[in-house]
Amino acid sequence: MAFGIAGTRPGRTLTIWTPEDKAFWEREGDAVAKLNLWISVPALFLAFAVWQMWSVVAVSLPSLGFAYSTNQLFWLAAAPALSGATLRIFYSFMVPIFGGRRWTAISTAALLIPAIGIGIAVQDNTTSYATMLILALLCGLGGGNFSSSMANISFFFPKERKGSALGVNAGLGNLGVSVVQFMSPLVVTLGVFGIFAGDPQTIIKDGHTVQVWTQNAAFIWVPWIALASLAAWFGMNDLADAKASFSDQAAIFRRKHTWLMCFLYLGTFGSFIGYAAGFPLLIKSLFPGVNPLAFAWLGPLVGALIRPFGGWLADKLGGARVTLWNFAVMALAVVGVLYFLPKSGAAGLALPWGPTAGNFPGFFLMFLLLFLTTGIGNGSTFRMIPVIFLTQSLREVSPDDGLAVARATKAGNTEGAAAIGFTAAIAAYGGFFIPKSYGSSISLTGGPEAALYVFTFFYLLCIAVTWWYYARRGAEIPC
Repeated sequence: MAFGIAGTRPGRTLTIWTPEDKAFWEREGDAVAKLNLWISVPALFLAFAVWQMWSVVAVSLPSLGFAYSTNQLFWLAAAPALSGATLRIFYSFMVPIFGGRRWTAISTAALLIPAIGIGIAVQDNTTSYATMLILALLCGLGGGNFSSSMANISFFFPKERKGSALGVNAGLGNLGVSVVQFMSPLVVTLGVFGIFAGDPQTIIKDGHTVQVWTQNAAFIWVPWIALASLAAWFGMNDLADAKASFSDQAAIFRRKHTWLMCFLYLGTFGSFIGYAAGFPLLIKSLFPGVNPLAFAWLGPLVGALIRPFGGWLADKLGGARVTLWNFAVMALAVVGVLYFLPKSGAAGLALPWGPTAGNFPGFFLMFLLLFLTTGIGNGSTFRMIPVIFLTQSLREVSPDDGLAVARATKAGNTEGAAAIGFTAAIAAYGGFFIPKSYGSSISLTGGPEAALYVFTFFYLLCIAVTWWYYARRGAEIPC
């Protein structure tokens, strides 16, 4: 079956792609779209794993003899979030310019640079801090991949399936955050690559001398990155209809709804990546008797696994309705976190009720609920974006003019894909600002309560924006 491919070699450009045509979709579109999706998922998973690698590596450096200050270690952990968010802005526009197949293969292969570099650098504790900071910034390449990956997948599916498809791509891709935190402490204890990965390092753990291969935290991803890059190059497709210049896509900056959805997605994905980055440190600072590494990875795992359900639910009930109620639960969950916090710090800011010494099980369960809602909200907001831009574009032409409708559909899909990438870029800054908010709140008031109050107020604003523009009767763009 040709699937509209120019030529016979797999991976060439699809010259005909009309997923809204039900006959085309059932005959050939569905199979091609799913193939591209299932190659995209592992590539995005690896991107998230590389992006969050420093959340594990930075913790290990002092025991390896690296003479870095606590502040320097913090910046190593935070740098990938800053560079990743910034790169997402540019990656948002790459797929229509270069093609989804080409860009996925190239951007995935680029992950080899920080993975190999970190694996080499951690073996020598005289490696300069500047070198480590550059490698941390290069891990932002993984963060950038999300914008281009989601923009690419959005082109392949019809409107009624975009939420589910984007939810699967992002949800399973987000698992990289949890897996890298869970697996890295395991692989560094084994010489899985033998002589090819270098010599082990000797550290003192619980009063005993043990050998570790810290480089494995980076090297373990190298063969999989290479395989995913080859799979993308030979198995995915470019879409001729998705081709567009930067100027074509730049129309999103003039659209009010681009900025509104940036605000809402900051509330969902920004919360997910920010909570994931700050959760281990928050546990350690509030509950010193608890091992944060035993629990912290479960939050991102829950948020990632539930995201496809959020997309599916939005397809069934409407993205705005799901997003609205999801933000309401997020606000209540933050109040629950406040209830279970220890009351020793932040004089005057702690809730006047709740256990004085705090309650870790309650605190942990409230955070799991928060991660759950970030995942559902990630899926529902990403279902809203392509629907909003397609609807907006089609409203500008007569439904009786077939040629104009076709042009408007292409323009709406192009803008929707660019908006997906751009909103993801803005939201990624949450990976830096949420942990920084915790630190500032603790430094100024003695506890994280002030930051949590700000988060609650922000979610209330998200509820108002969602209701007014998208969910109420007579909303500007019901979706």
